[in-house]
Amino acid sequence: MQEHQGEPRNNGEMAYSNLAENETASGLILPAPANAAPTLSRERMIDLLGQMERIRVFEETAEQLYMRGMIHGTMHLSIGQEASAVGAIAALDPTDYILSTHRGHGHCLAKGADPGRMMAEFMGKETGYCRGLGGSMHIADVEGGNLGANGIVAGGIPIAVGVGWSMKAQRRREVCLVFFGDGASNEGAFHEALVCASIWRLPIIFFCENNHYAMSLPVQAGVPTRDISARAAAYDIPGLSVDGNNLLAVYEATAAAVARARAGQGPTLIEAKTYRWRGHSKSDRNLYRTQDEIQSWRERDPIARFRSHLIGAGLLNESEAKAITRTARQLIDASVTFAEQSPEPDPAILEDAVYA
Repeated sequence: MQEHQGEPRNNGEMAYSNLAENETASGLILPAPANAAPTLSRERMIDLLGQMERIRVFEETAEQLYMRGMIHGTMHLSIGQEASAVGAIAALDPTDYILSTHRGHGHCLAKGADPGRMMAEFMGKETGYCRGLGGSMHIADVEGGNLGANGIVAGGIPIAVGVGWSMKAQRRREVCLVFFGDGASNEGAFHEALVCASIWRLPIIFFCENNHYAMSLPVQAGVPTRDISARAAAYDIPGLSVDGNNLLAVYEATAAAVARARAGQGPTLIEAKTYRWRGHSKSDRNLYRTQDEIQSWRERDPIARFRSHLIGAGLLNESEAKAITRTARQLIDASVTFAEQSPEPDPAILEDAVYA
């Protein structure tokens, strides 16, 4: 793999202003079976735009509710990363499985979760996915194939190995896609999981959302390679880095990896290079990066890019685009109303999900 030119190294005198520069896709992905990435119809692409709009509005609304004291605990927003969640999950079948992270609201919605039940979970209400006991970081929708978000960095990665082993042992066609961040790729769980998945040729897509910061640590200060996907070579599996703000690029890479997994060819590591507009969590004062850097990534807004692509291709007009945004806001407003009107959980259920 080619070395980045002019990239700062971990020498204690790094400048991080280049994070907003264009980063070309790199890495290697092995050939996939024919028709690995089927052409998306106009209706499907418009639906995916709508999904990204709903995720954006949902998180902006949740942030406002948090600031009003209606949501407690903490919250990790993925605003700016919508294309990686929607593009990846679009390549899955409804019966496939995902495992998510503490920054997983977009993953959950893209997998088909009801925003009303999600908002109720945020507010600690009985009608939430976990009856109000999980909150923002621990939502699971097992019936929908979402095996859960995880507050532990890299916590979902070894679980994916168990899921993949189960699928293979039962000779089922389902695959498992596990999301994690750039910081998680430095955890032992990541490396141990890739060893097992490679040796056993498990049907797993390891999907790294590289948003350039592990909390406040810039990725180039913690990862010695230009591309996290380069780590795939150590485990003899294909790896690919893509523009995580380009929905179609994410979809095509993931679809090829899914086809490989279904064909019994084993796992793939995908790195989607993206950026979170907000801080690590609601307690993050964002003092480690400049407003110019954040603004430069706002100008690469994945929603605006995909909307412009559809309009430019003659698949969508301005009036239809506005209607999609309006519909998203109406849906999320209704989800808030549903959550506000939902009952508080009965204290008697407190130990129902506790196992000894």
